Amino acid sequence: MSRQEASLFFRLVSHRYERGSILITTNKGIKDWPEILAGDEVLATAILDRLLHRSHVIDIKGRSYRLRDLEKAVTSRS
Repeated sequence: MSRQEASLFFRLVSHRYERGSILITTNKGIKDWPEILAGDEVLATAILDRLLHRSHVIDIKGRSYRLRDLEKAVTSRS
């Protein structure tokens, strides 16, 4: 994500903060967010602070359902 995109994302999160719900799904861990957000650790911290305040984080471990279904489809064709 570019610095401009990260800044716009921050503005979106800040605008929605304590006004309404935000639902985010990602395959990246929280520790990876600074790298994703243009390498800006301060911006990532500010975004995560707003997102994680009063949040419910669901961390799902395990194999991807899509990959599992793909493997089944490939196996059944053989």
